[in-house]
This record gives sequence, C-alpha cells and structure tokens, in this order.
Amino acid sequence: MATMVFDIETTAQPIDNFDEAQQEYLFRDAENQSDEVAHEKKRLDIAHFFGLWPLTGQIVCIGMLNPQTGRGKALYLSEDFEDESSPDEEIEYVAYPDEAELLAHFWELALKFDSVVTFNGRNFDVPYLYLRSALLNIPITRKNWLGYRFSCTPHCDLLEQLTFYGAGGRTGACRPFNLDFYCKVFGIPSPKAQGVTGSDVSQMIQEGLFRQIAEYCIRDVHATAELYKIWKERLSPER
Repeated sequence: MATMVFDIETTAQPIDNFDEAQQEYLFRDAENQSDEVAHEKKRLDIAHFFGLWPLTGQIVCIGMLNPQTGRGKALYLSEDFEDESSPDEEIEYVAYPDEAELLAHFWELALKFDSVVTFNGRNFDVPYLYLRSALLNIPITRKNWLGYRFSCTPHCDLLEQLTFYGAGGRTGACRPFNLDFYCKVFGIPSPKAQGVTGSDVSQMIQEGLFRQIAEYCIRDVHATAELYKIWKERLSPER
C-alpha cells in the first residue's frame, strides 16, 4: 500500500485582496481598542494569523515523500519556473507560477497513494488544502482524509497518535508538543536546526527565497517520515 508523507507551507494574502467590508470584519476587534497603540498592535496580531486561515492565506509549498522509496517532490510557488532538480535526485523540486496550478498537480499525484501521513494534518494541512482547492475550483481527488477520526487509515495524523487523540487534554500526560520537540526527544534531526521556521516563510517570500522555503518544507517532511517510522514500530496498534 503506497503511503505519502506530506506537509504544506502557507503565507498571508495581500490585504488589498479583500474589500472594505471584509477588512472591517477581519479587523473589527482592533477597532474596539481604546487607544492608537493598542489598535495598531491588535491589527498586527490579527494580520499575523492571515497565513494560518485558508480564506485569508494561500499555499506556497507542498512537500511530499514516499517513505518506502525515500523519493519525493516539493511543489512550490516561485518567480523562476525552471526545474532545478536532476533526474537522479531523491527529491524533485518543481516550481509553479500560481497556487491553482500547484494544487492541480498535487491532487493528480495524490491519486497514486492509498494513505497519507501528516503532523497535525487533520487540524491544519488537510482542511487548508480542501478549502484552498475549493476556492480556486481545483478538483479534489482524495476527499476521505478527514474521515473517521479514531483511525490511522487512510490518514495517520501523528499529532493525534502521539497525544492518543487528546486523551489527557493540554495539561495531562498526552499534552501536544510541536514537531521540533518530538523530533528532539526521539533523537530525530530537527527540521528547525538550520534556523528556519514556519513563521519565517512570509519574510522569505518577500526576499525571493522560494527554493529555500521548499527545502525547509522537505526537511519537515523528512522529520515527519522519521517520526512515523518510530510510531509505526513502537506504538502503532496494528503491531
């Protein structure tokens, strides 16, 4: 059974993409602040989340890996669309001029896999992919990735598995940690070790560092794949 480990990177859409009524709605809490300093701080706080919401953000990269073969792809937005990979490289980097074309290719590739593995994909990556695809009228070829929550197939969300579906809440033995923390405690090289995190993506886009974003995304995917192997060997209920 073919499995795909994947991760996405996102950024905020420009404020000008939204009309006056939408902006008023988005920044309503800022308008309720008592002074100008608090008002500006609240606007910045709200804008910080734009990239995390599929209605105000967009996907700039999808990294994917077949853990059985070690081969994968990084689909990413870029101003330079030349293929930068050699045929013998394990990861193929493919640049696209727009998000719609990137998503269309991703859903074509998704048909080749029977199951997927993510880290927090049930709460973030998959619904983000679904909504962005629907907004751009891109056909979704796999609509069952948010099926029955208490199942490892066809979607194994490692954050759900490592917290035992939130059995102990946020303060108990099963409290959630981020991917970086899980990697370090399980002895996996952290994808953040090179000094890049998801919060850096927007600035990297402004600096034109598109390929570097894709490389960071692939590091996340490799780390997720290593964590998946450990979970499968030591914790999977199927073993």
